[in-house]
Amino acid sequence: MVFQEFVKGEYVHMKRAVFLDRDGTINQEKEYLYRIEDFEFVPGAPEAIRILNDAGFLVVVVTNQSGVARGYYGEEDVETLHRHIAAELERSGARVDAWLYCPHHPDGKGSYALPCRCRKPLPGMLVDAAVRFGIDLSASVMIGDKRIDVEAAMAAGCRPVLVRSGYGSGEEKLMPPGVDVYDDLYAAAVRLQSR
Repeated sequence: MVFQEFVKGEYVHMKRAVFLDRDGTINQEKEYLYRIEDFEFVPGAPEAIRILNDAGFLVVVVTNQSGVARGYYGEEDVETLHRHIAAELERSGARVDAWLYCPHHPDGKGSYALPCRCRKPLPGMLVDAAVRFGIDLSASVMIGDKRIDVEAAMAAGCRPVLVRSGYGSGEEKLMPPGVDVYDDLYAAAVRLQSR
């Protein structure tokens, strides 16, 4: 689905996106996940992503990967896992349109040990995706299992959605008023599809 926004006398095509956290939202939460053999979808996640694809949303994963900064694994490990997830999704007829991750952490090592604008709850990954892919942030949604996902959504001007998978059931009580909460990504996708 394509949205239009009138800017300076011209129509500019703006797209709606669903930004997805990765760990605890798409896959089962496992601390510092990077090995393919440890990867496991949250039940219904591939079907949920297919629903979002069919509804015309761009699907963009935005994930903090501080394990890189901490020296637990490298960027190539993150990218290898993302290729694996993409291949698994393809078997279910689903796709992620873009993968963005933040490898930084202020307490990390080397060149990754820095404060940055991409680490959630800051909105850098969402804003960068909007610029690169022509996304209308005000018409888009961010789904995640942590308060930092909700805060990143709000900072970017997206609609925040919390899921109870991963850390979500424990984070629910921390949500500001007006944040939609669903059991999992599948339940959220079904609801978004119907809007």
